[in-house]
Amino acid sequence: MKNTLIKGDNIDSLVYIRDKMKLRESIDLVYIDPPFATGGEFKTDSNGRVATISSSSSGKIAYSDKLTGSAFIEFLRERVQIIYDLLSSQGSFYLHIDYKIGHYVKCMLDEIFGIENFRNDITRIKCNPKNFSRIGYGNIKDMILFYTKGKNPIWHEPRIPMSEEEIAKLYAKVDKNGRRYTTVPIHAPGETKDGKSSQKFKGILPPPGRHWRCSVEELEQLDKDGLIEWSASGNPRKINYADEHLTKKLQDIWTFKDSPNPIYPTEKNHEMLQTIIKASSNEDSIVMDCFAGSGGTLVEASRLGRKWIGVDKSDIAIETIKKNLENNGFFANESMYKYIEI
Repeated sequence: MKNTLIKGDNIDSLVYIRDKMKLRESIDLVYIDPPFATGGEFKTDSNGRVATISSSSSGKIAYSDKLTGSAFIEFLRERVQIIYDLLSSQGSFYLHIDYKIGHYVKCMLDEIFGIENFRNDITRIKCNPKNFSRIGYGNIKDMILFYTKGKNPIWHEPRIPMSEEEIAKLYAKVDKNGRRYTTVPIHAPGETKDGKSSQKFKGILPPPGRHWRCSVEELEQLDKDGLIEWSASGNPRKINYADEHLTKKLQDIWTFKDSPNPIYPTEKNHEMLQTIIKASSNEDSIVMDCFAGSGGTLVEASRLGRKWIGVDKSDIAIETIKKNLENNGFFANESMYKYIEI
């Protein structure tokens, strides 16, 4: 499949992708950042600059966000139902949304994907604190709802570096060679009978109600390699060295702040988009963003060697996407990707 940019209403475009491009159950990752049901309009000025807080009445409308309430939910439902058809059996879906409407959107997504395929409600720190005067706490976050189509999606666990302070706290011990380390139990909850994880290790059985985390043979090898620490009371624990565990699992609160000088209204942080694409797609995957906006998803999919489909109906968005792709060195002209108007 050739990378494809489509200009048109995304409901018509999604049907085209499904029926004309014949990509039903073929797309591994969909990320969308739809309107947030704010009731407003987002504009650029006569010089193409984006107003992040206020905008001139004479500015060009990049996109309108007038649908609210139940009408907005139904607008999304109609599109997500087709997106579901397009997702492969190992596909993932990320929907970026405002906190005010997001929980209602989740109820709708639960109906389509099944609540058992809901993976995360990710909190995304989007900006620095503001001091606007209003009743209520300051808002510095939005949310990303993450679903998979089935139980066995593509998944490459995102990990991030630990700070020196975290390493010092988590690996508080230091061995004779100056290496930081900590120790962890070699047993886990649950008893087993007649298995390799229930036998004696150095004459010791696992505590009541627990079993060894690995076979006794593996524990013997760890002990031989000097990776078992014995307490004064004879309690064995496995040694984990800090220099072998310098990253940690990414949690569900993300700090990926958006640019203060976006090229398009609501342009999203590119490092965040990279994180999503790396985690939930492979190099041969198709990635789709049918609210493509600035084209950030398409740029990062290109950077990571994925195929992509982008959709937007805004003239300003399409122009911005093309410039964004060209400025990042992926496409010198339209002949290098497929462009369709619907």
